[in-house]
Amino acid sequence: MATITVRDLARSYGAVRAVDGITFSVAEGEVFALLGPNGAGKTTTVEILEGYRGRDTGTVEVLGFDPATGGSAYRERIGVVLQSAGFEEEFTVRELVRLQAGLYPRRHDPDELIDLVGLADKRNTRVKGLSGGQRRRLDLALGLAGAPDLLFLDEPTTGFDPAARHHAWDLVASLRDLGTTILLTTHYLEEAQRLADRVGVLRSGRLVAVGTPEELRAASDLPTKISFRLPGKAAATDLPKLSTVPRPAGDRLVLASREPVWDTWRLTGWAASHDVPLADLTVAPPSLEDVYLTLTGERDDDR
Repeated sequence: MATITVRDLARSYGAVRAVDGITFSVAEGEVFALLGPNGAGKTTTVEILEGYRGRDTGTVEVLGFDPATGGSAYRERIGVVLQSAGFEEEFTVRELVRLQAGLYPRRHDPDELIDLVGLADKRNTRVKGLSGGQRRRLDLALGLAGAPDLLFLDEPTTGFDPAARHHAWDLVASLRDLGTTILLTTHYLEEAQRLADRVGVLRSGRLVAVGTPEELRAASDLPTKISFRLPGKAAATDLPKLSTVPRPAGDRLVLASREPVWDTWRLTGWAASHDVPLADLTVAPPSLEDVYLTLTGERDDDR
C-alpha cells in the first residue's frame, strides 16, 4: 500500500521548471531518500507533499489526502523536520516538546521523546544554551511529537558529529521498524545508503532514477576500483597483464575494472609469485555516491 503517490507532478517559477513531470510512490513503512544537487527540485517537491506549496499540474496523494486541501486532518498525521527552524530561545527543551506534543490529538510522551533523541541531560536547558547538533536533535523531537504516520526529514543530521549521526541513524531505523514511513532528503550519500529502502535521484527537476541502492549500483555499470601501493622495488611496468592499465592516484595505483575477479586473481597471483607485498589492497564496488555523481552529471574524469 502506498503512503505517497505522485503522478506527473510539475511546478514552475516563471520560466524555471523546478519540478518537471515526476512520478513516484513511497510504500507504507518505507524509508525513501530523495537525492539531488542544489536546484534539482527536492525542496519544491517535498513542500508540495507537505502541503506548504501548490503545484501547477499533476496529482499528489499522501496518506489518502491531497496535501493542498487536507487541512488539519492531514497535518495531524505528518511530522516535519526542516533543515533549519527557529525556536523560542527562552523555552527549555522539555517545555518546547511538551508544547508541541499538546498540539496533536495523538502524541508521544514528551519525556520519553527527549530521551529517545539523546537530550535527556538537556531537558531543563533553555534552547539558547544548546549547541547546533543539540538543536538538530530538538528539531527531530518536535517532528516526532505528534506520533506521525509519515515523517519528512530534511537534512536531519546536518551539524552532527559522527557519534550523534550514528545515533540518529539508529533512531530512524527504529522508527521504520515501528511502521513509520519516512521521506528523507540528504546530501550525505552514506546516510542514504545506510537508511533508505529506495532512493530517487532528481536532476534539473526530473527524476532520473528510482530504485534500491543495490538496483541503482547494478544498473550503473560502473567499474569496480582495485587499488594498492607497490613497494619501492617494484614498478607499474612490472605488473601482469590486466583488463585495463592502472592509473596513479597519489601514492597508490587504481585499476577501474569491469572484470574484478579476474584482475584480482591475476594481481594477487603475480604478487605472491614475485614476493611483492601489495600494501593496502582494496577492492571496492561502485558505491551509491559513485552512482549519484554519474546520474547528476557531477562526476569528473578523475573520480
